[in-house]
Amino acid sequence: MLSARMLPFWSKLSPGTSTIKRDDFTARLFDIHKQVLKEGIAQTVFLGLNRSDYMFQRNTDGSPALKQIEINTISASFGGLASRTPAVHRHVLSVLSKTQEAAKILSNNPSKGLALGIAKAWELYGSANALVLLIAQEKERNIFDQRAIENELLARNIHVIRRRFEDVSEKGSLDQDRRLFVDGQEVAVVYFRDGYMPSQYSLQNWEARLLLERSCAVKCPDIATQLAGTKKVQQELSRVGVLEVLLPGQSEAVARLRATFAGLYSLDMGEEGDQAITKALAAPSRFVLKPQREGGGNNLYGEEMVQALEQLKDSEERASYILMEKIEPEPFGNCLLRPGSPARMVQCISELGIFGAYVRQGKTLVMNKHVGHLLRTKAMEHADGGVAAGVAVLDNPYPV
Repeated sequence: MLSARMLPFWSKLSPGTSTIKRDDFTARLFDIHKQVLKEGIAQTVFLGLNRSDYMFQRNTDGSPALKQIEINTISASFGGLASRTPAVHRHVLSVLSKTQEAAKILSNNPSKGLALGIAKAWELYGSANALVLLIAQEKERNIFDQRAIENELLARNIHVIRRRFEDVSEKGSLDQDRRLFVDGQEVAVVYFRDGYMPSQYSLQNWEARLLLERSCAVKCPDIATQLAGTKKVQQELSRVGVLEVLLPGQSEAVARLRATFAGLYSLDMGEEGDQAITKALAAPSRFVLKPQREGGGNNLYGEEMVQALEQLKDSEERASYILMEKIEPEPFGNCLLRPGSPARMVQCISELGIFGAYVRQGKTLVMNKHVGHLLRTKAMEHADGGVAAGVAVLDNPYPV
């Protein structure tokens, strides 16, 4: 979770000048951030619905260590569907007369907790007639995940409208107080389930994003928080001394956080970046190359990573990537059920996501809590890819 102390620091943190110069998408986001700072931020309530992803890596002594893969600060998905999967596994086990095993499946309802964060932000905005605006893609494959959160809000008598960036551009406006209106309806909270990939933006969509960011509506996330979730910022946060600035006098907390970091390396031009590339080329199985992208399927491994680094090593474009130590969890046997594929036992690895919701009003932290988890499991044969890509499946932890 993010603390109140971290947020002012992150809102000012550039995701690397060299990265901005070489990555157009990150640069466009940062340009909007600078423009809003210059004009003055109208938003006074801030909402984060994040998911921090981890894998268990075996230490040299055989003990498991939780290592962070990344933090998702925009459109952190599967909170809705993860709320439904415990019932599925309990049902399957009960049908097999394994009632004791069924009782061990952990309860999990992140959709309720995520909706609680939105509801608190809506309440603090202070207009009973204002709506929640969910920015959705035109062809949304993950709509039922989103509907679970919408239904939780509707149960609280908070109404949600779904619109595209194009709708905001055509029918959105700000009044003299920078209140946001869409189709003539005031918006209290903007919840982004779109806007995290370059392909999701046209010129019209960039204009809509700026309009939203200039408003006093609560954005989830505001653009500074989206930038804080970039891979470059993750890498910079791992540098010695940075956590000490964010958490002064909290050496125990710093040590616990740092213990979850895998190796993260800058690829900026210079000796540091050269050394990182040399390490990766010498032992490609130990590293993964990451661009400043969300949505899955963007990372490069093995021979693909080697080819990319050979092409990038003398180019300033390499600064648009970071290098990360590859986490090596211990595989286990599991049976994956996927459409069109026969169920069979395969060697798998899992990824654990922890959902968190925070709300602050000005400098006052109102909410900062863990609201659920997500477990995704995939066969070892796949280096990258998620649930939406048809590679991983939604799963449940089974305590032993």
